[in-house]
Amino acid sequence: MRLAIIADIHGNFLALQAVFDDMVRCGDFDLIWCLGDLAALGGQPHECVQALISLREKHGEDKVKIIGGNTDRYLVTGARIAFPPPKEEGEYAAFRDNILSMNAINAWNMERLTWEDFALMRDILGRELKLDVEGYGIARGFHAIPGDDESTALRPDSPDEEAADALLDRGGRLALCGHTHLALDRQVDGWRVINPGSVGLSFGNPGLAEWALLEWRDGALSVDFRRLPYDVEATLREWEKLGYPEMDWIRPKLGA
Repeated sequence: MRLAIIADIHGNFLALQAVFDDMVRCGDFDLIWCLGDLAALGGQPHECVQALISLREKHGEDKVKIIGGNTDRYLVTGARIAFPPPKEEGEYAAFRDNILSMNAINAWNMERLTWEDFALMRDILGRELKLDVEGYGIARGFHAIPGDDESTALRPDSPDEEAADALLDRGGRLALCGHTHLALDRQVDGWRVINPGSVGLSFGNPGLAEWALLEWRDGALSVDFRRLPYDVEATLREWEKLGYPEMDWIRPKLGA
């Protein structure tokens, strides 16, 4: 059994292409799971959603599974991430600028989405994935934690008790998640938790596209964390040409 895991694409089309090309080099897979955050924040949301639709059409819905994340929900419902309000006047300007930047990016992303893009993102919200691997046990996939697409309880540095609480109401052996944009491989109270990192907006390796290849042989699991360079400057030039509204905000986040 071979399973490809991707997450947190965030509208970064060249990074997604680099991952798809690497998947081809790695051979065939039994399953490909995408764990959410397809479009928001990046400069090519439509292109990324369409690439995933094409992948699913090519291989079939039984093989390619796509679920939604918190930023997909923001685009679909108009919700926004909640920032703690500042307590001091000196913090207000930065807080205001962050709110305005996020609103501008989300509005611009929405302008680029077609009905087909929107319908896919609407239909994948709140979903989780489950796989029973012969000789190993149950693997579960979700965006952040089960039942909550915004929680950061499954971080590399989260306390063991916090991480274990996040998985209390699910049974299984392997938890596959995204959301934090940080690759992860840790044991949590009987679970092995894997985060492949982010395809398009890595916090741990800015400027690299991340995904993970999981393979079971005779009930034993091996995990290959893949890290791929892509042309960040070409990405930024394309986004600027398209009219991306917050180039100064996004540039350092891509490692440029």
